[in-house]
Amino acid sequence: QVQFVESGGGLVQPGGSLRLSCAASGSISSIYTMAWYRQAPGKQREWVATATVGGITQYADDVKGRSTISRDNTKNAVYLQMNSLKPEDTGVYYCGDPSRNYWGQGTQVTVSS
Repeated sequence: QVQFVESGGGLVQPGGSLRLSCAASGSISSIYTMAWYRQAPGKQREWVATATVGGITQYADDVKGRSTISRDNTKNAVYLQMNSLKPEDTGVYYCGDPSRNYWGQGTQVTVSS
């Protein structure tokens, strides 16, 4: 089972940017879709973005245009660049393989002035 470790979260002011990273313990080349999800306090986990092994990306409406997901299959890593952050982006961000329901422990993102 491939394990995932997220990093790059933190406290940022509204309008700021963060780049989240996800390191996999093994090869992600055979994982067709890698995804980022997030969970805000008191809310259910929600989908943020996905990237297929072929480079097709999709985004949730509320992050579209502000975020970019990318994956580097040679480094077994997935990234999420988030710009123009809003307080409602606050939450724990998880990276993983949605088809197998394998996820990391998450990284906290807090957007606050």
